[in-house]
Amino acid sequence: MKDRDIIDILIDEWQQERPELDVSAMAVVGRILSLGKTLEKRAGTALKGSGIHYTDLDVLATLRRSGTPYALTPTQLMQSVLITSGAMTALLDRLTKLNLIRRAPDGKDKRIKRAVLTQKGLETINSAIEIRFKEAHDSIAILNKTEQENLAHLLRKLVLAISET
Repeated sequence: MKDRDIIDILIDEWQQERPELDVSAMAVVGRILSLGKTLEKRAGTALKGSGIHYTDLDVLATLRRSGTPYALTPTQLMQSVLITSGAMTALLDRLTKLNLIRRAPDGKDKRIKRAVLTQKGLETINSAIEIRFKEAHDSIAILNKTEQENLAHLLRKLVLAISET
């Protein structure tokens, strides 16, 4: 049947094997998890021509959104990007080698090295973010405007409820 996805199959299998379990939440949670992986893969594919990876985009976009002088500490970046400190260090080293950022001492604490967008980094993120937003738009184009707004509202409600616990 064409209107069935992998989550339908998983639910059917669990209902067959463990009929006493309430698997109804997996219709939502399983699809959100599956969709997250698919969307991240699509974003990565769309960004291939830009020379950066999805995680690179996340850091560069965070710096770009911060406004002039496009500089943040690693801690500030980790709060937005949600990766470990070790992964952030490796990512910042990579972006520095690509000349997309430079590391500069913090004005208040010289032990801290702020990540600062270079001119190349600014040009790269300005171009890549347009690709990213177009890909995101294309990903949800099957939904009409009202459906997109309703889904955004429901997902926000879910995220806020789960984040509070």
